Amino acid sequence: MASGVSVSDACKTVFDEVKKAKKHRYVVFVIKDDTLIDVEAIGDRDASYEDYVADIQKAGKGMCRYGLFDYEYLHTVQGAAEPTKKQKLFLMLWCPDEAKIKAKMLYSSSFDALKKSLTGVAKYVEATDSSEISREEVENKLRANDRS
Repeated sequence: MASGVSVSDACKTVFDEVKKAKKHRYVVFVIKDDTLIDVEAIGDRDASYEDYVADIQKAGKGMCRYGLFDYEYLHTVQGAAEPTKKQKLFLMLWCPDEAKIKAKMLYSSSFDALKKSLTGVAKYVEATDSSEISREEVENKLRANDRS
C-alpha cells in the first residue's frame, strides 16, 4: 500500500452485506486518522441515489470520501421484448476540487487498497464535481460495457 492506509474489517463486512446479502443500497467510507479506511454511513436498501450523493457530501465542501453503490437500471437488449433489470456495484472516489491537496493525495493513493479489498466491483468512478457525481454521468459509465 503506497499510502500506508489499511482497510477495516467493517468495510469488508458491510461490502459483503451489500454485494451478497443485498441488505444495504450503499456505503460511504472515510479515512480516519490518516491510517484506516472505515465505514461512515450506510444506506437502507430502499435508499435512492440522491440519498447516496447527500451522504457522500455530508461532511462538507472540500471533504473527500469513498462510496460504494449497488446501482439498478433497466437494460434493453436488441430483439428482446422486455427490458431486463441489471445491477452493478460501483466504487467512487469523491475528491471535490475544493479539497485540500493533502486530502486529495491521501484518498487517491489509498483508493487501490480499498479496490483490492472489495472484490467484485463492476466499475470505478472518480468524481471531482457535481457533474461527475450526477446520476446520468454515473449511469452512462455503467452502461458503457453493456451489449445492445
